Amino acid sequence: MDDQTIAGGWIVRMRRISICAAMFGAAVLVCAISSPPAIAQSAAEQLLRAYPDHLTAIEGNDLIWKDGTRMQIDDGRGIKPFDQWLVGPDLKDMLAIPYPIGEVSAPPVANSDPGRARNAAFFTKMYGDCAKGEVAENLVEIVWLPRKAGQKLRISKINGVAEKLSTISRALDQLPASLDAYLKPSEGTFVCRPIAGSMQRSAHGYGIAVDIATKHAHYWRWSKGGAVAYQNKIPNEIVKIFEENGFIWGGKWWHYDTMHFEYRPELLGIPQAR
Repeated sequence: MDDQTIAGGWIVRMRRISICAAMFGAAVLVCAISSPPAIAQSAAEQLLRAYPDHLTAIEGNDLIWKDGTRMQIDDGRGIKPFDQWLVGPDLKDMLAIPYPIGEVSAPPVANSDPGRARNAAFFTKMYGDCAKGEVAENLVEIVWLPRKAGQKLRISKINGVAEKLSTISRALDQLPASLDAYLKPSEGTFVCRPIAGSMQRSAHGYGIAVDIATKHAHYWRWSKGGAVAYQNKIPNEIVKIFEENGFIWGGKWWHYDTMHFEYRPELLGIPQAR
């Protein structure tokens, strides 16, 4: 599962930055230590390393696809309020908030949602438009927890996502039985739908996301009164296996979704083999 919200506050887009940790009501102010051109260049380089089968070069403010398609890295709209950053990100915005790899000792600060901003044109070109049946054409079946569950899931084969999820599944299958309740049954993978409360496509609609069991999961919209009050019970042993294979975790979002994992190697700095 994943979701969106409308909130106040500003996010200054950056990569290789320091977070000013300044709180303004429900917002976090992020301060760049690099110039905007350098920030855009860094973001584009991360995308290039993460998706070498699809991307070939950076020319000025354009990211070049192998078929010659050009996509603008920085849309020139300057600093975006949080809601605009979330629903209308350029390529640079997608990498604006650094994803904290590894175990974290504190909940995310307000409006720190690394990976929730997805440029629709980028992901649709990469994985297809599910409304046109294009994503379904590239779905393959994997077995979730072959020893413990044997559940069949469909996931995209593009970028080796299905192979990576199979690797994750086999590794999770070896974890102690005490962790089984967090993992099975999976709540599923591909669903052609928008993010709840929005018109934007869910990561599930691209065939690159999986939800683990809901029994011990938490989701910000389930909190009483609709307030964002961070909760999590998912053990780090599970998160670590996903991150090592290119999947980010919704439990590292302030608008938390602790059952949700999606394939986003660009946020993890994981170069993919050609």
